[in-house]
Order: sequence, then C-alpha cells, then structure tokens
Amino acid sequence: MVTDEQRRDFTGKVALVTGAGSGIGREAALGFARRGALVYAIDVDDRGLAETLAQSEQLDGSVRTAHVDVSDEAQVAGLLARIESEAGRLDAAFNNAGITGGTHRIEEYPTAEFERVLSVNLKSVFLGMKYELPLMLRSGGGAVVNTASVAAVTGPGGMSAYAASKHGVHGLTRVAAMENASRGIRVNAIAPGWTETPMVVANSRQNPAFAELAKKAIPAKRGAQPSEIADAAIWLCSNEASYLYGHLLVVDGGMTIGGFEL
Repeated sequence: MVTDEQRRDFTGKVALVTGAGSGIGREAALGFARRGALVYAIDVDDRGLAETLAQSEQLDGSVRTAHVDVSDEAQVAGLLARIESEAGRLDAAFNNAGITGGTHRIEEYPTAEFERVLSVNLKSVFLGMKYELPLMLRSGGGAVVNTASVAAVTGPGGMSAYAASKHGVHGLTRVAAMENASRGIRVNAIAPGWTETPMVVANSRQNPAFAELAKKAIPAKRGAQPSEIADAAIWLCSNEASYLYGHLLVVDGGMTIGGFEL
C-alpha cells in the first residue's frame, strides 16, 4: 500500500521507462506518474504507448511518449537529448524493454535471433545507461533500475540467448553501480519470475501445459501481476532504497528458493 507521503515522493522529478507500452513498463510509468513524476514512456509499440498515455490522464504526474528503438544508439541519444531539452534533468531510469526470443537448443539456435535478443535485452541497457548517467550527473544524482530476470541466476533450457542477455544485465548493473556509487547515482536490477505480461501470456497460449506446470512450481502458486514487479522497481528508485547499490532484487514468488514443500 502506497502511503500519502509516498504518493508525492517523485514530485518535481523526471523518470524514464522503456518498454512502457504494456506489462511491467506500463505499470511502472503509471506508478511514477501517480507519485508525481514527469514520465517519459518509451516503446516501439505505438498503440501500446497510446493506451498507456490514455490511462495516465487522471494521474498526478504527466506522461510523455516516444517511439524509440532502445537498441539503436542514435535513437537513444536523441531521446536523452530531448529529455534534457524539455525537462532539464533525469532522476530515475527504468531500463525495462526486452524480448524472450525463441526456444532452441544451443546447437540449433539461429545466430541472427541470438544476436537480436542480446541487442534488445542487453545492448539497450548499455546504451540507456551510457546516455542516462551523464544527464543524471548534471542533475545532481539519481537512480537506475535495469530489468534482468530469474534467468540471470538460473539456466533455463532452450533459452540461451535470453539467459545470456539477463546474466549480462546483472553484470553490467554491478559495474555501473561500482562506477557511480560515489557520484550520487544508485544502480540496481530486478529479477522478475513468471509475470502475467502480454508477452508471457502469449507464450503460454502456445504451450499451456508448460505454463501450468511452471506456475504450480512457484511456491506462491501464481504468477506475478505486472504492477507487483513495477512497484519493486519504483521502490528501488525511491529514497527508501537509499543504501542499495548493485543489488539484484529477485521478485519471483519464491520460484528460485529451491528445495521442496512438505
């Protein structure tokens, strides 16, 4: 439950959320706006962004949208230049955009698809921070959260590209945290488990038996709602997480606890 004080704790601040056209990103953009931030919501899904914008109209903050391919350096650089020109600062960045890619054994994984997954999931986080961090420094500090996955601490069969990209996000987060801790910028990551996003729901329809088995294996006996993951990311950007640096916050309903239930 968000307290009255928390409802305005991002007032006067600027937040950037990628992958904001649906799922976790949409909920994060709305959450930041609800708590008073000016939010730049980014995606390549124009219809999804329009829906996010429509849902934000009654909230305390303000949402501005942009069609940006976060794996394209020129587009990312242009976005941050726009934010600096319009808002003059950046206080929070949630680098969340990502894709799962296909499911193949390593020896059968299409090289082009492997490269695409790493580009969208990992290169985008590098590019985001490359241009976010200088603006945060000029703004007097801030917080960055990158979306990894439970696949950053496990080895899900058939998902070599996804797992490699998310392990990379974890490592990149730790390096960025080390480099920026003394400069007033905190960098952390979240590791969502099974989350009921449109992407996951669509994949589940293709293999409902696997989806049901996966959810039964979660101690909480359900997948997360996107808002539950978004709330964790927003918390990491808030002053309540002021002493967290380079942390991977696992939000998975107990999925990676291990062991078994009596």
